[in-house]
Amino acid sequence: MLTIFILIFSCLFFYFVGYRYYAGRLDREVIQPDASRETPAVGQNDGVDFVPSKPLVLFGHNFASIAGAGPIIGPIIAMHHFGWALTLVWVLIGNVFIGAVHDYLTLMVSVRHRGSSIADIAEDSMGGRAKMVFAVFLVLAMLLVVAVFGVVAAKTLIAQPEMVFPTFAIIPISVILGWFVYRRNSNLVVSSLVAVSAVVLSIYVGFEMPVPLPNEGLFGFSPLMFWFVVLMIYAAAASVLPVHVLLQPRDYLSTYILFGSMALAILGLLWVHPEINTPSYRGLMSDEQGPVWPMLFVLVACGAVSGFHSLVAGGTTSKQLASEAQGKAISYGGMLTEGVVAVVTVLLVGGGLYWVAPAGGGVDMATLGFRETLQSGGWILAFGNGFGNVVHQMLPMMSFTFASMIAVLALNTFVLTTLDTAVRITRFIVQESVGRKVALFDNKYWATGAIMVLAYLIGATEGWQKIWPIFGATNQLIAAVALMVASTYLMARGKPTHFTLVPAFFMIVTTIGALAWQAYRFFTAPEPSWFLGSAALLLIGLALFVASEGLRALRGRSVARLTPAPSET
Repeated sequence: MLTIFILIFSCLFFYFVGYRYYAGRLDREVIQPDASRETPAVGQNDGVDFVPSKPLVLFGHNFASIAGAGPIIGPIIAMHHFGWALTLVWVLIGNVFIGAVHDYLTLMVSVRHRGSSIADIAEDSMGGRAKMVFAVFLVLAMLLVVAVFGVVAAKTLIAQPEMVFPTFAIIPISVILGWFVYRRNSNLVVSSLVAVSAVVLSIYVGFEMPVPLPNEGLFGFSPLMFWFVVLMIYAAAASVLPVHVLLQPRDYLSTYILFGSMALAILGLLWVHPEINTPSYRGLMSDEQGPVWPMLFVLVACGAVSGFHSLVAGGTTSKQLASEAQGKAISYGGMLTEGVVAVVTVLLVGGGLYWVAPAGGGVDMATLGFRETLQSGGWILAFGNGFGNVVHQMLPMMSFTFASMIAVLALNTFVLTTLDTAVRITRFIVQESVGRKVALFDNKYWATGAIMVLAYLIGATEGWQKIWPIFGATNQLIAAVALMVASTYLMARGKPTHFTLVPAFFMIVTTIGALAWQAYRFFTAPEPSWFLGSAALLLIGLALFVASEGLRALRGRSVARLTPAPSET
């Protein structure tokens, strides 16, 4: 029954404490949305990037883009090292009071800055130096995201060839859906039902007709590199097409895949209500990850707070928001929904897998052991098998293998939505920064081409493996910068800053703590990694730079507000 209590309590907490109370305070005291004010999607409508969208479709795009693998991988790893209790507490508190605030504020600040990215807004609020440093940092971080997510998606297509057909079938289905909704003005409900039915059919076809690649690969590429190149080509094409052609309808349909899989999971948890086999508390120190603070707060990013969300808010969502009145549901509500996914993940993996073999035997620990699956197949296998076990117990007619495939397909679908959105966001940042000085990179095709070449080099050479260990702290540093930018924006307008400033300093201190610990581990390891240790120290310098620039900007805003204007003297 503990599983049911946690699930119900978490959902009520997200809705009443988060959406009704805290988001309501943000609207009244800080944002004050005005439905009559023209948004960039309406005023700057260009039919490509700036396109006013239906609220439900935009919710799907925003949620699919921010979710990705984050709310699944982080909680699984955190509960493995620190237990499920501390993991859940951080998800609940961090999501409502930091993550959702971060997402909503960065969206609305971007909307009121002509749909600009958070890096561009940093120039207005914190100065040109902060903007250039932040822009370079963001481009490097996003190149890593594109490369890693491309490799992860390629690996899942190899591991489960049943997913190949539905993974790519959703692309033409999405294009057709977008054409009917936006060109023919068809009923969204009817169009969605037909499109979702086609996606479900594609899952069945994929299960019946897997597409494995020969061991020697194709066209001179290994199986991994073949799928990686295919995914890079897809992401490049998707990032330059008008958003209503593919990006919006694809992310919208992807949301149904995740919601459908999560509905199955929630029903399974309520029906089976398994015991949580993973320890609730594993101590304040992990031999592998380090101390619970700051490392837990870096391991669990999406689901609690993630800097990548600010890039989505200011990169694509702000350019499609038709009315300011819709921002809270799309952004704050989207982050709360991601928190639900994180909670469900903890319960699925903690209850669907075993920490130790149950008395009496009869359980294949290689398949249903938490640590065993995590070691042999990583977090993807752990999530798929935990989901498969719970759903199979609820629906014995659905095989464990098929149920697991549904979970991994949903996960892979969201990895791909994050992939193509990440490429588009990186293009915006390059055009806003480099493109203003080098005309060649103001062209979306040249900018996208350069991004894809660099991302391919990072992924194909496996250079990402050298950098990935510090990505968690890098992501949280982006969140700290975004919150600091929002704080200076609020200060300049005489708005309360404690909603963003307190979380900003918490995230900066936490990020510095995590990077300091990682630098120490990298330098003192039996085989020291001077590259990673130096990179961690460089990021600490960046965090201190952001904090100092933010404080300088805040002091300047404060003096400006206290100094009377000439007309007032």
